[in-house]
Parts: sequence; C-alpha cells; structure tokens
Amino acid sequence: MSAPDLDPQPLVRRIKDEAASLGFQACGITGTRLDEDEAHLLRWLDDGFHGEMDYMQRHGTRRSRPGELVAGTLSVISVRMDYFSADAADMQAILDDPNLAYVSRYALGRDYHKLMRQRLQQLADRIAAIIGPFGYRAFVDSAPVLEKALARNAGLGWIGKNANLIDTRRGSWFFLGELYTDLPLPHDPAELGHYCGTCTRCIDLCPTQAIVAPNRIDARRCISYLTIELHGPIPVELRPLIGNRIYGCDDCQLVCPWNKFAQPTTERDFAPRHGLDRIPLIDAFAWTETDFLTRTEGSPIRRIGHERWLRNIAVALGNAPTSANAIAALQSRRDDPSQLVREHVQWALARHRSA
Repeated sequence: MSAPDLDPQPLVRRIKDEAASLGFQACGITGTRLDEDEAHLLRWLDDGFHGEMDYMQRHGTRRSRPGELVAGTLSVISVRMDYFSADAADMQAILDDPNLAYVSRYALGRDYHKLMRQRLQQLADRIAAIIGPFGYRAFVDSAPVLEKALARNAGLGWIGKNANLIDTRRGSWFFLGELYTDLPLPHDPAELGHYCGTCTRCIDLCPTQAIVAPNRIDARRCISYLTIELHGPIPVELRPLIGNRIYGCDDCQLVCPWNKFAQPTTERDFAPRHGLDRIPLIDAFAWTETDFLTRTEGSPIRRIGHERWLRNIAVALGNAPTSANAIAALQSRRDDPSQLVREHVQWALARHRSA
C-alpha cells in the first residue's frame, strides 16, 4: 500500500510513537515554507554577521527552501533530543574557577551528529516498514538546513532572544534533527508564541555582547564561533572576554529562566568523557596531538584539531591568575611549531608580565 492510500493521522501518531521509542523527546511535522526566516537569514548575511563561515552564503536559498536542497520534499519531520547531563560538573562553578577549562555542555560526550543520524535512519526504516519505500534524507546539523525555524514550525518550541529554540516545558538543552520526506503528511501547528517577554538576561550577560538584538547574533563576536569556527587568530580585543571558555559557550542558556525546567538526559552517550567537564587548563594544554586525538575520539571537539585546541587554551591561560605553573605551561609552548599557537602564547605571557 502506498503512502497516499494510508490514513495520514494514524500514520503521524505512529511516526511520533516510533520517534519516542528511539529516544527523541519530541517530534513534530511541518511543511517547507520559510519565507520570513529566509528574509531574516539574508539580512544577517548582508550584515556580514556570519564572519568567515562563507559556506552560509554559498548555499544560497537551499538553506531556507527545503525543496531546493532535496527535490520533492513535501514534509519535514523534526525531532529533538535532550543532552543536559546530570553527571556533569556545575557549570557556574567551572566558569567561576579561572584555572579550569570550560567546555560547552553539548560537547562533553559522544558526537551527537553520529548518534542522532543513526536514530533518524532507524526512524526512516520504521516508517518504510509501515508504508513501503519513500523518499527521504536525514540531517543533523550536517547540511544547509534552517533547523530551528523548522522545529518552531513543527511546534517543538519558539526561537528566543538568544536565537536558540526554547520549549516552555524543557528549556533549550537539546539537539535538533530532521527527516526531509516526500510524504504528504498533515502538519503540526507552529509555536507562534514568544515567551521571552521583557527578559534580556541573555543579551545583558553575553560575555562579548554578541547578541546585538533579539534573535540577532553577530557570530564574529560569539565565543562559540571564535573557539570553534574561526581558523585564524582570535581578535585581540575579544580574548580577555573569553575567560576560561576553551570550546564553545553556554552563557546565554545558563542564564535563561526557562532552563529551570530542563530535564537531565537519559542518553548515556552524552555523559562527560575524559573529565572534560572539570579539566584543569594546564592539564589540557599539556596534551600532545596524540593525546588530543585519543581523548576526543568520537567527540565533536575533534573537529577543531590540536592546533586550535592549544590556541584556545593559551587564551584561557592568559586570562587565568598569574602563577608560576601557568607561566611555565605557557613557556613550554613558546616555540610550538604552529605560528598560530606561538602568537597566542606570546599574548598570554605578555598579559602575565603586565600583571
């Protein structure tokens, strides 16, 4: 029996039940119209807020027009998976200790791309077992997809002033994934509310003031961009503002009142590995490239490479209290083969000399 011959409502209920059984905390279905979001994206690009992420422009409208990315797309199945780990060290305590390295909570465990893509493939297989072969492609932050806009339209939450998707019942500590399908499924009602109200905590407390307006992020100032996406030197004027954040930044989520409703994940693969939730900066700076590759195996952190790992930690050590140990750690890499690392080490040492 082909998909059009099936009663769509029972099929949708079955899809959502299967998604829940695969560990997704929410599942919604939407269409492909993203006109207002496309206009927002194009203004953001025109302002140059994407920095060196040139691929954002190269993809053109494929990001905001699902049918251009995958021909024949009629419906998008949007899913959500929580990643907040109850086992991780207290975030504020780590940020308050300048001798420790802060790693964004999403990166403490196994790479979510692989895990969620596997689950989405299983979801597609289960749908095919019900209706027969159908056209689809699975995405997890792996292609030009406006995932937050699609999730909002599928009823999974609203987009807050920090540009994150937020759910009134679960906060924002979750990953998103999508199945682009050629199935003519009924769509869930979009989440049209905006429940930030007059709250501006994320805007006020962003360390680098990267949130220049509600739902408008200048990536060039964002610590996540600076420590992950940026390949070259971190702008000197922003280095002191990074503090001890060596991979990503969670401040805008940490201060969001809605995250008091966040629920710890039951997914063991998202539990912290190799002590990355509380690792001393000096210890992390001592990792050889072999150490780095071994301890970040299966982790999203590996994507930045050892060189940028050291660059980021050198900045954090430059922001740490002056001590013999911190200076000795920095001096151990004064002659690092990487000019990028050497430049940031020299900056950090100069900070301590001036102190």
